[in-house]
Amino acid sequence: MTANALLPAIDLRGGAVVRLLHGDYSAETRYGDDPVAVAEDFADQGAEWVHIVDLDAARGDGPVNRAAIGRVADRLASRGVRVQTGGGVRAVTDARQLADLGVARVVMGSAAVRSPELVDEVAATVSVAVGLDHRDGQVAVDGWTRESDLDLHTALAAFPSAEAFVVTDISRDGALVGPDLVGLSVAARATDRPVIASGGVATLDDLSALAAIPRLGGVIVGRALYEGRFTVAEAIAVLERGA
Repeated sequence: MTANALLPAIDLRGGAVVRLLHGDYSAETRYGDDPVAVAEDFADQGAEWVHIVDLDAARGDGPVNRAAIGRVADRLASRGVRVQTGGGVRAVTDARQLADLGVARVVMGSAAVRSPELVDEVAATVSVAVGLDHRDGQVAVDGWTRESDLDLHTALAAFPSAEAFVVTDISRDGALVGPDLVGLSVAARATDRPVIASGGVATLDDLSALAAIPRLGGVIVGRALYEGRFTVAEAIAVLERGA
């Protein structure tokens, strides 16, 4: 992954493109019914990665969005755009099915926290990013509904097979309040794997500040794009200037 890469986000619930506030399933904003069209727009503007979250699978409601993920991955493959997908990746079979659909990298969260050795098994099939979703440094699981016993910085050293880490400050996710610059700086220094920032980005100035963090591997942006705060093309330009 290019340093400071932009990963525009598509969160899927019941096949629709949505965003949640602070991970709360009752605080949903719907942005459309065609994830393929959204992904193609991101690709048209220069995105090299698209980050997809299956919110239904993350909560344990089954992989109801898997067909939509496959359609997105298939459409983007001809453009050389890669898809990173998380939500409900709890077994090698889940990862294998996503890889067969064309997903380049899976994100494992709750299952990785519970069984770190599972990351090694999945990594033999497809690249893995470990998703570390936290509140005040404490990693949360089960669609952000339960706090684990694992703290963020211990977790960053616990997964030798991980290709990257997706670090999400739940209190900022979908809230457009700015990223956790201090926490992300510390996290990026704590591991030799790329740390991908997620949560809180609201402005191009936020992206510029993230781009200045040494060794940060990328930035996931969702709501700010859907609400027109800036475009994918503008975001990529800012990150490239700061890289």
